[in-house]
Amino acid sequence: MRALLAGRAIDVADGAYPERAEQPVHAVEDALRALVARFTGGTAKRSGRFVRQVNALEDSSRAQDDDGLRSAMYVMAKRMQQEGFREELVAQAFALVREASRRVLGMRHHDVQLLAGQALLQGRIAEMATGEGKTLAATLAVCTAAVAGSTVHVVTINDYLAERDAEDNAPLYAFFGLSLGIVKQDMPIEERRARYARDVVYVSNKELAFDYLKDRIALGGISASQLKLRRLQRTHSAPVSILRGLHVAIVDEADSVLVDEARTPLIISETLPDELGRLVYHQAITVAGQLEPDFHFLQNHDRDIWLTPAGEAEVVKEVGSFEGVWKSPLWQKELVGKALSALHLFHRDQHYIIADDKVQIVDEFTGRVMPDRTWERGLHQMIEAKENCEITGQRRTLSQITYQRFFGRYLLLAGMTGTAKEVEPELKRVYDLSVTRIPTHKPPRRQRLPDRVFRTSAERWEAVAHRAHAVAAQGRAVLVGTRSVEASELLSRLLEAQGVAHTVLNARQDKAEAEAVAKAGQSGQITVATNMAGRGTDIKLAAEVEQRGGLHVILTEFHESARVDRQLFGRSARQGNPGSVEVIVSLDDSLLQRYVPRLTRMALPIWGHSNLTKRWLFRCLVVYAQSKAEVRDRQSRLDTIKLDHKWLRALGFVGAHKK
Repeated sequence: MRALLAGRAIDVADGAYPERAEQPVHAVEDALRALVARFTGGTAKRSGRFVRQVNALEDSSRAQDDDGLRSAMYVMAKRMQQEGFREELVAQAFALVREASRRVLGMRHHDVQLLAGQALLQGRIAEMATGEGKTLAATLAVCTAAVAGSTVHVVTINDYLAERDAEDNAPLYAFFGLSLGIVKQDMPIEERRARYARDVVYVSNKELAFDYLKDRIALGGISASQLKLRRLQRTHSAPVSILRGLHVAIVDEADSVLVDEARTPLIISETLPDELGRLVYHQAITVAGQLEPDFHFLQNHDRDIWLTPAGEAEVVKEVGSFEGVWKSPLWQKELVGKALSALHLFHRDQHYIIADDKVQIVDEFTGRVMPDRTWERGLHQMIEAKENCEITGQRRTLSQITYQRFFGRYLLLAGMTGTAKEVEPELKRVYDLSVTRIPTHKPPRRQRLPDRVFRTSAERWEAVAHRAHAVAAQGRAVLVGTRSVEASELLSRLLEAQGVAHTVLNARQDKAEAEAVAKAGQSGQITVATNMAGRGTDIKLAAEVEQRGGLHVILTEFHESARVDRQLFGRSARQGNPGSVEVIVSLDDSLLQRYVPRLTRMALPIWGHSNLTKRWLFRCLVVYAQSKAEVRDRQSRLDTIKLDHKWLRALGFVGAHKK
């Protein structure tokens, strides 16, 4: 079936609500898309024809009263429903939205934001430098698509940003009579349904995808006409969809959502009583704790772990007196293998924290807690045993989907980010999304100071604490980025020992994020943060801080993706403001120890040479390690897609067999 979205012909699936029909893509086509992306990416020109068209309409827009602006917008909406997002119509709509924004928000869209809005309506990724106003730029596309009759989902990486951005732009949507919804965690189903029924919905990627899975479970193969009939005859037992459909999605921090978080499928499961019992898990942890690395078990850089023949023999000896499942050699290997993973691959205050006597997973890309998320196949229960927490039940999968397949079902998918360049081929290959680079409104004034590299972690943290204190004493604001809760709290203890006032922002304090961010730009303020402050966070500087040189950012540990490092640096010197960034790291950085341990050891003998030599050598090591990590992660994401296709084929076979 084909339908029109603001004049665009789209293949629509025959289901409960509008969404794009899935089209099988051949591997050769995938590869060609990636190849084309390497040569077709371009930078939008701020003096282009489209910008001139919008600017030419500015005076006439200002001459109209509020009702006149709204009437003109509705006229444009009717034309777009018939003719699509033609450049001439979009230019007129953008001129009206910009004038409305100037009146109700006190903010006028810059020319570069017009270019970003145009890219979004073209179904592209707009790469804008951090601080260039992506949130405001998105309102151009959101208002235009929404008044044309589409339900628009503005997808953010967490509830905090969804609520903040929605509230900031609410007066603009209200001006054009657009209803606004915010969907957050722990919101009841009925309230979610009511929020999704609105014209513009701000929601985090995880909440949105899980709500879609809930619809798949509840509605199954119900058609659109059957759903309408059920709504007319609604009873408490009749399932009604939560979403209205997958019309338009504008994804903020698109590389994080569409790439970084796409390594594992999203799964909805039910909790079943645990059949093994607490004793079995604790026995497994005890046995695994007695095994010696490199003799009884081995592990590689891909976080795989397995028993050696000596390890298998030792396990047989240790569990000889155990009863029940321990009598099975397969169960012995499975349980001890999971216990080894829990002990050696998953670390407290890095991969998870203990809160309310529960193991709560920490998102490695955002540094935030993911409540009610669990590892599968007994690993979560094994970590609970390791931490002496209550053992929860096992999970059985009810439905699952990958981000790649979910976002591919939107009739129009677009996004914004400050760091899409490195993953442009993958975005094109997987989502058929091209990247448009948007120039900056003002020349950047960020100063990159020389890297400082120490032999040991202890030396590194002492230097970071001293440097943060020294810069803050100059009347500037300082943001220190760490990779884990553990590292942020270690640095916090060092600062406390020196009597240095500071704020910590990590997974334990995520509820106080708004307050911490609000204070982060004040004179003399030191904020120690995990990745939480790396994306979507606008640290507003006090006038005194701006005069004294702006925000100073210190990176203490390189991430596996260089894009995450660039996001952290992007907190400084936004929108033409002054600012500086600095790297203070050590040779026992986890990135180097995981991906280039041998090369790092080989570099130690020449570490007494000049600072220039050390910095050059270290940068080479980091770039090589990050490239290896990116290759591994990219392959992991491709494997996820392949497994998803296999799961679908298996599901289809079972369904056909049952008939």
